[in-house]
Amino acid sequence: MTETSARTPRRDATQNRTALIDAAKVVLNQNPDASLETIAAEAGLSRRAVYGHFASRDDLMRELVTLGSHRVAAALEAVTHDDPVVRLALIASRLWHEVENVRVMTVFTVRSGLKHHIDAALEPLRHGVLDAIQTGRAAGTIRDDISAERLARLMEDAMFAVLEESTAHPLPEENGHRLVILSTLGSIGFGWREANLFIDSHPELAWKAAS
Repeated sequence: MTETSARTPRRDATQNRTALIDAAKVVLNQNPDASLETIAAEAGLSRRAVYGHFASRDDLMRELVTLGSHRVAAALEAVTHDDPVVRLALIASRLWHEVENVRVMTVFTVRSGLKHHIDAALEPLRHGVLDAIQTGRAAGTIRDDISAERLARLMEDAMFAVLEESTAHPLPEENGHRLVILSTLGSIGFGWREANLFIDSHPELAWKAAS
């Protein structure tokens, strides 16, 4: 066996692993408790074939959560704006856009024992949120009656609460986009009328349909 063939995964093995991960996204978004057999069937593979890639269902779940959290974190870290309030609103809307089609799986991850697997990936984002909050507080545009650290946690909880609500009671993507921004603005001190006016006065916060 050559050095190259020893280090390069077989093409079908790589494709099977990708198929399993893609199948898990579909199946687990419909039912977070779905069995490994169900995921394997969606991927067109046998349960035995799954064990060539993942030793257990938990291993597959951890892989899926890790890949997803790094993808989402990278997308959110790219959000920038000179106005810290707009920046926080954009982070909320980008989060909705990134996880809307896998919201069941996202809510399951956040509310279950798997949450610690996403914390490391989200840590740089959390530092960015905290920085925006502190900048906004200094400018007088974000509430300062509670600590910045607690406010950052409340804002994160508000964003995920919208995802959880939309999972239990589905709503159009455009409505979810606005609701997650409203919830974020509310958590940092905006009244509901003020928050709606703020969204409408900033074109960058308008919902844009996926192309």
